[in-house]
Amino acid sequence: MILRDLGRLGYREAWVLQERAHEEVAAGGEEQLLLVEHPPVITLGRRGGEQNVLVSPDQLRELGVDLVPSDRGGDVTFHGPGQIVAYPIVRLIDHQLSVGAYVRRLQDIVIATLAEFGVIGHQDDSAIGVWVDVAGTSAKICALGVRIRRGISLHGIALNVETDLDFFKLIVPCGLASRPVTSLRQLMGEAAPDIQSVREVLVRQFQNGFPSRVPKGIGEKPMPSVF
Repeated sequence: MILRDLGRLGYREAWVLQERAHEEVAAGGEEQLLLVEHPPVITLGRRGGEQNVLVSPDQLRELGVDLVPSDRGGDVTFHGPGQIVAYPIVRLIDHQLSVGAYVRRLQDIVIATLAEFGVIGHQDDSAIGVWVDVAGTSAKICALGVRIRRGISLHGIALNVETDLDFFKLIVPCGLASRPVTSLRQLMGEAAPDIQSVREVLVRQFQNGFPSRVPKGIGEKPMPSVF
């Protein structure tokens, strides 16, 4: 697997790179993992979600938040600075995964990442993503939305590390009005790890989750031994 760190990049621009990577993998090329941090953007999944955007387009423009319909699964969500977005472009058949098993694999990767920082994450049978217990309530710390085309994955996960959670007040995240959103920074305060530390652990857990597809490293260079 080739690891590509896209840095901070707009959602549309990253989507173009995803599509290009998908074409390369479909043509027999090496699988890829794209990491990116988006400027503030609200995306709508294939289920729509316009009704779950709580402010007008004019207000979004004033706040500097883009609005983009996407072909991923799910409803509405937010991406922005302080959040790690990971787009695995993998052939499910190579890993002997059904679509459901692939989604569970992604959730397991995030749960294992959180565990390394002492945070207990869990799956919820009634809602996709990764959740943590906060004062007796399940709060979402990682959103997940994928598309499988020609047996190859697109889109992926969005893990809140030090995201400004006020942006989520602009929407009903994933259409779940009663479910709060959280981040590692909110959970751990000053003890929270920086985003690069979380990114490194997440990449290593992708290695564990897809053991036959080892990333070469950022910029396609050999990966540092710390990973």
